[in-house]
Order: sequence, then C-alpha cells, then structure tokens
Amino acid sequence: MNPAHQGNTDAVESDVGGRVRIFDTTLRDGEQAPGFSMDRRAKLRMAHALEDLGVDIIEAGFPQASPDDFAAVAEIARTLKAPTIAALARCQEADIDSAGKALQGARQSRIHLFLSTSPLHREHKLGKSRQEVIDIAATAIRRARTLAHEVEFSAEDALRTEPDFLAEVFSVAVEAGASVLNAPDTVGYVTPSEIHAMFTYLREHVRGAESVVFSAHCHDDLGMAVANSLAAIGAGARQVECTINGIGERAGNAALEEVVMALRTRQPLFRVDTGIVTQRLFPTSRLLAELTGQAVPRNKAIVGDNAFAHESGIHQHGMLKHRGTYEIMRPQDVGAKTSLVLGKHSGRHALRQRLVELEFAVDEATLDAVFESFKNLTDRQRSITNDDLVALMDKHQNHHPTAAVAVQS
Repeated sequence: MNPAHQGNTDAVESDVGGRVRIFDTTLRDGEQAPGFSMDRRAKLRMAHALEDLGVDIIEAGFPQASPDDFAAVAEIARTLKAPTIAALARCQEADIDSAGKALQGARQSRIHLFLSTSPLHREHKLGKSRQEVIDIAATAIRRARTLAHEVEFSAEDALRTEPDFLAEVFSVAVEAGASVLNAPDTVGYVTPSEIHAMFTYLREHVRGAESVVFSAHCHDDLGMAVANSLAAIGAGARQVECTINGIGERAGNAALEEVVMALRTRQPLFRVDTGIVTQRLFPTSRLLAELTGQAVPRNKAIVGDNAFAHESGIHQHGMLKHRGTYEIMRPQDVGAKTSLVLGKHSGRHALRQRLVELEFAVDEATLDAVFESFKNLTDRQRSITNDDLVALMDKHQNHHPTAAVAVQS
C-alpha cells in the first residue's frame, strides 16, 4: 500500500486562513490514564460520539500496546467514515507495521509517530545523539508513508528541546514525508508566552513549514494546557490535540470543550473556527463519564454541573435582568441549560421567579413570610427543591394551584 501524497496537500490547504483541526486523543492519551481505561465496546461507542461531535482526527489507540488495543483501532478504522483515524507508533518497525495494519480499513488513515528530542530524554531515555535521533525519525517517517495516507511526527518533550535542533528535526521530517508536525509540551512545563515564541520560531525556521500543519499537544501539570494550546494557535498552530473533559496522563490534557468554546466565544480575537458541533459537547462529556465511571467535577468549565448554575442572590438578580450579566456563552450552545439554584445565598428575586414558575400568585406580604422561612430552611439543607417551596407556600397560604404540587425538583 502506498497512498498518494495528494491527500495531504488538500488537507493542509484547507487549514489556511482560520480553520483549526481538532485532534482528539481521548481514546489513546486519555484512556491510558489511571482510572480511565475502556474496553473495546466502550471505545467504539465513544468513537461514534466523537464522530457526531465533528472531531477531525480521532487517535484511536496504540496498536502495538496490546492485542485488544490493536483490535479496537482496527474496528474504529473500519467503522467510522467522517474523521481521519490515527494510530500511535514509536519510531520502530514493529510499531509502525502494527499501526499500518490496524488502519488498513480506514477511509483516511494517519500514523502518528513520536520520538524524544529534548537533551534530557536523549541522554537518559534514548541514549542517542542528535544525529541518531534525526536518522531514526527520517527512517521511521519514510516507512510509515508507505502504510498510511498521512504521517504525523511528534517530537516528544519538544518544548524542552533546543529550538535550533527541533527545527532541524522537523525539517528532516518534512523532507521524509510528514505532513503534520506536533510540538508537544509533554510535561506541562511551559507558559503561554514561551509556547507562542517556540511556534513562531518553528514556522520561521523549519524548511517546508508552509506545506505542513503545526500541531500543539499540551499537558496540564501546571494548569496551563488550554492557555498554552490557545497561545500556540495564536502563533500559527492549525491543529490542537486534546481530550474530552481534559483526561490524560498525570494532570491530563487540554480539554477539548474548553479550547473549542474559547475559540468560539473569543472568535474576534482568535479569528479561527473549528468543525465541532458544540451542542454535542455536554452529552459527549457525560457519555465519557459514564463509560469510565469518572464523574465530571461540578466546577469543570463548560460541562460541569455548576458551569451555568447561579446561587448568589446578586448573580441571580442580574441573570433575571439580562443573561449576559453573568454568562459569556449560551448554555444551549454546549448542550446545557441555565440553572438558578435556590440555596442560602439566594435572594428574593430568584425566589419570586421560581414561585411564579410554579404558578403561584405571590403578594409582597406572602413573599416576605415565605422568604424568611426559606432562609431558615437553607440553614438546614444545601439546596431547596420545588417540593420544599410548595410546602412553604402551603404553610403561608390557605391554598395553592394543584398544578404546583406535581412539579418535581
């Protein structure tokens, strides 16, 4: 099999002028994190959800890691039609051949090669010189080009690699046939200004830079994975590698939903778009939580239960006047909804609004009495349900609409 290089050229040209491709590695980098493993059936179900989400590239796994991983990649490659299916491989013949075989059924396939380049990794992990690393990369890329439609080359620990050497490795990678160059912040070490500077340098110094896509893969060890990914995009990266809910090794990866909604919400600043169907973000997040048994933190940006929830009376009053006072995104754009939570921080405006929604006619005197009882109740329980409110109104009024009794919390 020797797929034509023509497919790569079209893919690269389509990214010029503001399209960022979303490379999802939930099924590979995310799934290999402790506590997040998925069996083959779960992986296939998640892959279909990622396809529905509009992900451009799905990294389905690491075929050489195990027979089950190989089978999962092969099944996803055969089944999915829209996205490019990628398989990870070390720059070793056995890995490359395994990846190529697993991807044979894919409509569009990509072998994702990685090789350490930083001085720390060269000395302590590989025991290789600069020239040996270059030679290994070139040989591996040429082999992979005969087995897949595209080759992506990742310089592991790129952001701690000498810039001149990284540019040289990438230049050789382009000459050997790689169409995507990934400069990962493997250990989540750099800051946004540093990664912006590195991507700017690479685009200026890599030979053939204009013919390839530069990719960012950022880890969250210092809590800057999303910020670093956005900085790389600002410096010309047109592929970002991320995971649903930010799962991944150690502290995780850049969260897909956060990157995508940052680009959408601040579109005038970044001036780029993605192909993600954002209304699918919340259900996709919840599916992953179901498949892995790992709940989404309540305060998680974009998809957490509290992302569009408001309990503070000041905030609730503002929201009732105009949503834009405290929400910079429309919750329906991510498949969620606004929630005005009634608790000890809530005020009279939110209480009145909820009672109106329950079809109670509330005068000021009744509201004063109910509000006092409401506040006393919040000292004993964290949140107040609709049933609680019906009981309070029953206490302070002689009657209430029968429709209200049926409202569930």
